[in-house]
Amino acid sequence: MSDAIKHECGIAMIRLRKSPQYYIDKYGTNAFAANRMYVLMQKQINRGQDGAGVANVKIDTKPGTRYISRYRSIEASAVNYIFDKINAKYKKAKKLGGKKAAKDAEWLKENIAFTGEVWLGHLRYGTHGENSIETCHPFLKQNNWRSRNLVMAGNFNMTNNEELFSKLVQLGQHPKEKTDTVTVMEKVGHFLDEENQRIFDKHKHQYSNEQITHVIENELDVARILRRSCRDFDGGYAMAGMIGNGSAFVVRDPIGIRPAFYYADDEIIVVASEKPAIKSAFNIDFNAIKEIKPGHALVINKDGSYAETEIMPAKEKKSCSFERIYFSRGTDPGIYQERKNLGKALIPQILKAIDFDLKNTVFSYIPNTAETAFLGMIEGLEDYLSAKRREVFLDGKPHIGDLEDLLSFRPRVEKLVSKDVKLRTFITNDSDRDAIVANVYDTTYEVIKPGIDTLVVIDDSVVRGTTLEKSILTTLDKLNPKRIVIVSSAPQIRFPDCYGIDMSRMKEFIAFRAALALLKERKLENVLDKVYDSCVAHSISNVNYVKEVYSLFTDEEISDKIAEIVTSSDIKADVKVIFQTVDNLHKCIPDHLGDWYFTGNYPTTGGTRVVNRAFANYMEGKTERAY
Repeated sequence: MSDAIKHECGIAMIRLRKSPQYYIDKYGTNAFAANRMYVLMQKQINRGQDGAGVANVKIDTKPGTRYISRYRSIEASAVNYIFDKINAKYKKAKKLGGKKAAKDAEWLKENIAFTGEVWLGHLRYGTHGENSIETCHPFLKQNNWRSRNLVMAGNFNMTNNEELFSKLVQLGQHPKEKTDTVTVMEKVGHFLDEENQRIFDKHKHQYSNEQITHVIENELDVARILRRSCRDFDGGYAMAGMIGNGSAFVVRDPIGIRPAFYYADDEIIVVASEKPAIKSAFNIDFNAIKEIKPGHALVINKDGSYAETEIMPAKEKKSCSFERIYFSRGTDPGIYQERKNLGKALIPQILKAIDFDLKNTVFSYIPNTAETAFLGMIEGLEDYLSAKRREVFLDGKPHIGDLEDLLSFRPRVEKLVSKDVKLRTFITNDSDRDAIVANVYDTTYEVIKPGIDTLVVIDDSVVRGTTLEKSILTTLDKLNPKRIVIVSSAPQIRFPDCYGIDMSRMKEFIAFRAALALLKERKLENVLDKVYDSCVAHSISNVNYVKEVYSLFTDEEISDKIAEIVTSSDIKADVKVIFQTVDNLHKCIPDHLGDWYFTGNYPTTGGTRVVNRAFANYMEGKTERAY
């Protein structure tokens, strides 16, 4: 995506279901779980580059033995940094106990960190606030009772964090921060404590305190804890947790906004945000990997048994389509085909934009993540040409030159633009971004007929338009084409996201800027005041008043204005921008209908309130996040 924005976080979990010695004997290494966790996280680095964290829980350790280990890092290669440290622990085992001890699971559990049965990993892509070690997951809530310890990590944003904070205060807590990470963890932690107390009170007259701790660990009802914790959450989430006794869980929001998948056999249970990570780490068939159902939790008990349990009634599934378009790895067979379909669906608009002049058109893509959509676009062109050839044979109607030209003609495909350096333009602050993006891309010369050829370049999506305006168009224009057509495989992004992606400021969207420009041109600025008044007067309404800003214009009018905005006076070529239609989006990604970015149809009440607040912030000149 030329306008890179902040990605989704990633989660990874492994639960060993056999004794630790089993894996040493079978696989010949004391690092079986660590190695698999490393692959799980490396294969999801696309979901988090600001930091990473790994935690491990040992089950049934003796008192006086550390049973929870955690490393977090914000190093440039955080995953490698963490696992280098973990590997150093295993090397230390050989020095402390010798080769024999290094293959003795019980000795390892007593003496070496990260040798437990339950693993939790997290890849952080910060959506708000500073990037520091303290903001990296997993988070840890500690207690001297094993069953009251909680380790959590997740891929989520809550739209009602103020409400959640207030509920914690009403419960008698004194939270030290207002971030949703803290409020979520403290809420789960509160009901974990209550569950411990419930079981303690139930058995306190039957057992000694020393005995009762084992009873609690075996009777913890994790599903009950989650039902009580999650009932007030409004947002998109896939949250994972480990309890000090060895129980674990992954819970998903009832709309299925954020993804979570798992695989289980008699040796392991594994969870990740993406299927390809599980496939790579364990070399299993894609069909064996299951999706955790919306509103459900995968609950793993201390004894290694597991069940997918309903936590909240599932609502109409609105899993994020934008996640499929860009964030997730394209090696997932479903996502790969969806992205190809998105490219193919754009063919009618592309042909119209180039006046059907395929002879003098060159097709390309930017960035590399758009390659799959590009392949679909080329397939669509081949289908179009095949249909035209049939017309010639059946009806005698030549289309592109004479018959010989028609039979031999192929779309002209070139690699026109490449990223010259790996600069993260979306991490730099606003004042530095323009200077950096101008140098991000380079181009291939001597493949374009100057003043004759049209360039068609497909992108995943166009969000801010910054890189398009400051770098890509300038770079392409150096080739002296007659026309440049920028094609977005996603529809126009008009509304903020509040479920995991940091896109909450209206003024950053190029589509919003285009709508503002059209309102000004047509002297309709009063619409902005009307929408603002509605947003302020009905701050808790479930109506998206911001839709009215766009309602006066066609999609094509907004696209044309976007092209005008991103085309500087130095650009000599004609520029056109084409966006995917929402109808085609749903046809190409039929099982993932979360389209609020494009339509403003938010699946939760909190989402609608966020968009109205975001617009009010814009009108008031505030740059703060809207949730």
